[in-house]
Amino acid sequence: MNPHLLSHLTRRAFLGRTSQGVGALALSSLLSPSILQAAAPAPTGRGVIHPLPLRQKAKRVIWLSMAGGPSHLETFDPKPKLAEMNGQPMPESYTKGQQLAQLQGKKLTCFGPQHSFTRFGKSEAEICSLFPHIGSVLDDICLVRSMTTEAINHDPAHMFMNTGSQIAGRPSMGAWITYGLGSDSADLPGFVVLTSLGRGGQNQPIAARQWSSGFLPSKYQGVQLRGKGEAVLYLSNPGGIDRARQGGDIAAINALNRHHDALVQDPEIATRIAQYEMAFQMQASVPELMDMSAESAATLALYGCQPGDGSFASNCLAARRLAERGVRFIQLYHKDWDHHGGVKEGIKFKAEEIDRACMALITDLKQRGMFDETIIVWAGEFGRTPMSQGNGRDHHNKAMSVWLAGGGIRGGMVYGSTDELGYAAVENVTTVHDLHATMLHQLGIAHNQFTFKFQGLDARLSGVDGAKVIKGILA
Repeated sequence: MNPHLLSHLTRRAFLGRTSQGVGALALSSLLSPSILQAAAPAPTGRGVIHPLPLRQKAKRVIWLSMAGGPSHLETFDPKPKLAEMNGQPMPESYTKGQQLAQLQGKKLTCFGPQHSFTRFGKSEAEICSLFPHIGSVLDDICLVRSMTTEAINHDPAHMFMNTGSQIAGRPSMGAWITYGLGSDSADLPGFVVLTSLGRGGQNQPIAARQWSSGFLPSKYQGVQLRGKGEAVLYLSNPGGIDRARQGGDIAAINALNRHHDALVQDPEIATRIAQYEMAFQMQASVPELMDMSAESAATLALYGCQPGDGSFASNCLAARRLAERGVRFIQLYHKDWDHHGGVKEGIKFKAEEIDRACMALITDLKQRGMFDETIIVWAGEFGRTPMSQGNGRDHHNKAMSVWLAGGGIRGGMVYGSTDELGYAAVENVTTVHDLHATMLHQLGIAHNQFTFKFQGLDARLSGVDGAKVIKGILA
């Protein structure tokens, strides 16, 4: 064997070339077969989990990320007792010995909800009166008021919400899901991300590692589309290059890659081939995706957006179009929820930006018969304190509200609760790992069996500390 070639062989390629040797067979017998199986590329369009171990209730996920940490006390968790105690000292029994972010060692004062709450739907659940459009579809939504998380600062909290770990370099949930299930789209990535800006609060940066594939093959990482201007930079052909010539170049490059892959069997070469082919397909599919001229005036009015304006509403419409085209995991980030000050005005701005669009996404999916097979999740990275930070609230990980809809989730219900001041979840306490486990369950995946061998351990999205499916919210 060529010594130069040998130096470039992967472990799997080396074992494959020496599998007829007695020594290699002995070595292979000591290795877990799952180590080799986990890294094997999935067939085109299909994930590594086949057949699915559970009945699949949903085919896709649209995850609405409210970046910055929305206050549950001005959105979905009414606290009349906190309103009564506004301006009074926070009882020490709640906070003594507890982890606080920027309020550690400071005088803690109760800060009442800054907006009124109204009952909506047949369940007459109370949410902030600033969200009447979400209230109009509340019978399709399950409010979870008892969510908790482990992190208390933005970046690690985003990491934990996206990957189930505060350690950078782990695969995001979208990567896990496309790895497990594959994609139903031939000409778009299986995992797509869009971001939008808002008014008020602070524009917290969102790093691309939040949609990374981590230690999974890189073909499963999220692809960010821009909601304004060119959706993907450099997507069009250079001057003088037509699609036929571009296709010929891609074919030639991939022929060389396949030849090299046949020698070294490196999964990243297979990824490179797939990404070249996907990029070529996207040159035609992305402009069509983002061209919303075919959308009716009624649909545009429903969302309340101008297509391509980069708003959260426009991205919600794009999410529906992505879902129609078979994209498996769609994540929308909307920034500026970090209200250390000015929470009263800031939440008002946020409500104006997302309220109608969230309702429109649910309504539109229902009208098109896609709601029951789509899980929608609305969540930030943590909640906010019931104690004041001037006229705002600090980071808080012991209580937050999220909501889910569609995909076999029971609508018109409230699950769990916090104490009377909204400081900590006390009834049906749930975790981010539970949320991940529930999402995977509805997609037909047994979360505790969905693993990838990494650094000698069976890593999984839902962690290893006893995550549970939140069965109380399932229809």
